Amino acid sequence: MEKSASADGREHWMALEGGTDGSLGRVPYTSRFVGIGASIPERRLSSDELMASTKYRTDIDLERLTGVRERRIAGEGEDSYTLALGAARNALASADCAAEDLDVLIVCSISHYVGGLRWQLDPPVSVLLKEALGARRAMSFDISNACAGMMTGVFILNDMIRQGRIRRGMVVSGEYISQLGVNAALEVRTMMDDQLASLTVGDAGAAAILERAPDGAPGVEVAGFTTLAEHSRLCLAFPARVGRGAAMYSDARTLQEVGIEDTVPMLRETLDQAGLRFDEIDYFIPHQTSARAINKGVKEFSEILGGPPKHVVVTVDEFGNTSSTTHFVALWKYLSEGRFVKDDRVLLLSIASGLEVGIVIFKVDDLVGRHGHDH
Repeated sequence: MEKSASADGREHWMALEGGTDGSLGRVPYTSRFVGIGASIPERRLSSDELMASTKYRTDIDLERLTGVRERRIAGEGEDSYTLALGAARNALASADCAAEDLDVLIVCSISHYVGGLRWQLDPPVSVLLKEALGARRAMSFDISNACAGMMTGVFILNDMIRQGRIRRGMVVSGEYISQLGVNAALEVRTMMDDQLASLTVGDAGAAAILERAPDGAPGVEVAGFTTLAEHSRLCLAFPARVGRGAAMYSDARTLQEVGIEDTVPMLRETLDQAGLRFDEIDYFIPHQTSARAINKGVKEFSEILGGPPKHVVVTVDEFGNTSSTTHFVALWKYLSEGRFVKDDRVLLLSIASGLEVGIVIFKVDDLVGRHGHDH
């Protein structure tokens, strides 16, 4: 892992593709994704249905404003733990891997609800998952980094594999956050309300398995993260004043503006490290906050970085914002639908509250065949 400073003076952490010369920032191995899993609740809640439940008449056309047509809502017996468990099992099946083969298990959820809206502190959710999966050899721990949780877990796991510390690990998250929208519906009055973003969220579980790649095989080419702590108070969560669970308060407009502006140096630096241009990316998967925010970000990035990526992935219309799972739900959907070919290069971009900016660039390669679509 290599630390560098961009023109703005901020320090960024980069993990580069492995070499064998022992030079700074180079390590002996490359990691690759071998399984992506998801657990999607069956229950659907449309934006029209959600807005019909508001306590106050708002006249907000949420679907037009955000692009969110519907989101999935956890049903009876579903919560953060069960969604994570379902995604983990799905990822193991796609990777044709046994839980006993995992060296590390990292749980990255914001929400830690087990048994409904009951917050699980001890034992950690990672311990519950490890036991349920039968991952007896795996070291396990929980991390939390807002909507960048799974991307952070991938960044950590990628570095552990590349340094030769482990051979295989799983990053998993289950987000049961739809109660944010239920609570916001009781308080939102106008489209400028600081709980408006809560109306876009949905529930989902996602998991990713990474392993040491064979010599010469493609995999993760670069991973980078930076923290912009001066924006940390633009999105905060507290116990709900009304209803159960939590409430989230965001300055969504400012968060979008500074997120786009401060992501550009990180994108440029990461692409330079990988020896790529933005228009050489086959599939760009940004954080799924709203269709409008995605379109604006892509437009500005493309103007500055010399052209757009070949494809921009948008899933917020049917799943909503599923927090830390959003990139891997999108990746799972496209893999399941056979959208990729082996040589496709994917860029995952996380812009999360904190403000966290995380980027992972990798080649799809054998993921295509593992998900039943070997073109």
